[in-house]
Amino acid sequence: MSRRSEGVSPRGKGERRRGAPVIRRGTVRLPHEVARKIRLGHPWVYREALGSRALRQNPGDALDLVDGDGDFVARAVYDGETAIAARVVTRDAAETVGAPLFRERARAAVRFRRRLFDFDQFENLRVINGESDGVPAVVVERYGDFVVAQIYAPAALSFIDGVYDGLEDELAPTAIYQQRRFKPLAGEGPRGGAELVRGAPAPVELEVRDGDLRFHVDVTAPVSTGLFADLREGRRAVAAWASEKRVLNLFSYTGAISVCAARGGASSVCAIDVAAKAHARARRNFALNGLDDDAPEHIVGDAFKVLAKMAERRRRFDFVILDPPAFASPSRGGRAWSAVKDYGELVAAALEVTEPGGLIAAASSTHKLSHEGFDAALARGSERAGAGLRIVDRRALPPDVPVAPGFPEANYLKFAIAVRD
Repeated sequence: MSRRSEGVSPRGKGERRRGAPVIRRGTVRLPHEVARKIRLGHPWVYREALGSRALRQNPGDALDLVDGDGDFVARAVYDGETAIAARVVTRDAAETVGAPLFRERARAAVRFRRRLFDFDQFENLRVINGESDGVPAVVVERYGDFVVAQIYAPAALSFIDGVYDGLEDELAPTAIYQQRRFKPLAGEGPRGGAELVRGAPAPVELEVRDGDLRFHVDVTAPVSTGLFADLREGRRAVAAWASEKRVLNLFSYTGAISVCAARGGASSVCAIDVAAKAHARARRNFALNGLDDDAPEHIVGDAFKVLAKMAERRRRFDFVILDPPAFASPSRGGRAWSAVKDYGELVAAALEVTEPGGLIAAASSTHKLSHEGFDAALARGSERAGAGLRIVDRRALPPDVPVAPGFPEANYLKFAIAVRD
């Protein structure tokens, strides 16, 4: 509950203080350093920053954040019993948290993308990028006439209808699908496929345009639709460097990167993924773009095991692409994959099948692996393989995935192309 709803106006920073600050219900006092970071643009208050204080609000309830002097810092929503206790909505004391605010935030986010992109040429765009668009814990992507919202925190459920109203105002989508990406407070596992929350059901497979390419997507899929808007610049980099190269695409999924490599003039493409269904979608994506769907070699298997066999047989490539998941269930030796811990090992294995003078393209999309940690993983892999690496190209998030200053976690994507000495 916010101070406004209690009939108490938060005191602005310039207002004179009389006596010790009084902290009322629905107000959280922040340590000095946390308050400073919030004022500089960071949108999260971690639970550990609150010490032993227990909060009795429900997920989605508004909280006023104040500094040690009782001065207003921001208004946030409480996130329940999670690592992030509160998510900032506004730093304007006069702004009320509610459906009208989020409706307008959603509308403004879509209008921002319209200034950057031709919506007829780019049918796959991230139209809301969470906190960077002022919509905490909500990422929304457009797939032609359909919209998929990913919700990362319980608090967002309290205002999501306002977001959907704004999306309908601006996009008039055929349907809106919702995917919950958080574990319920009861401790159950994540939900399955995307849930239809507004409009008419989508077909099993949609065709969407991404610049001069087309891809099939499934907006109801439980893990991913099959096309990542945030890796658009990385795919362009692959196309730019692939000419006349033998390309190995690890963790190839539905083949978007493979298609880009082929369109860029690769002499051959070999794709590895654990899911046969993903390869089937990849073949359809090749055909959709006028490419020979029988030309790529598709191998079903664990990337590490396949790399080991290729190294043993002395099979080599000119361009090896690494785009692994952030985390994965145990598949090799009973040990789960973690990008934070295991990326260097993957780089080393990939270098064993990369020709001297060849290229490695490496990507990671988890903020838990920092940019410095990513470079360190490339260095460890290089050292382990006894092969030097020099980075010659880096790509960032595309313009439809903007990043707010002061929020380094939002700048999560790492993509680099390096030459093997």
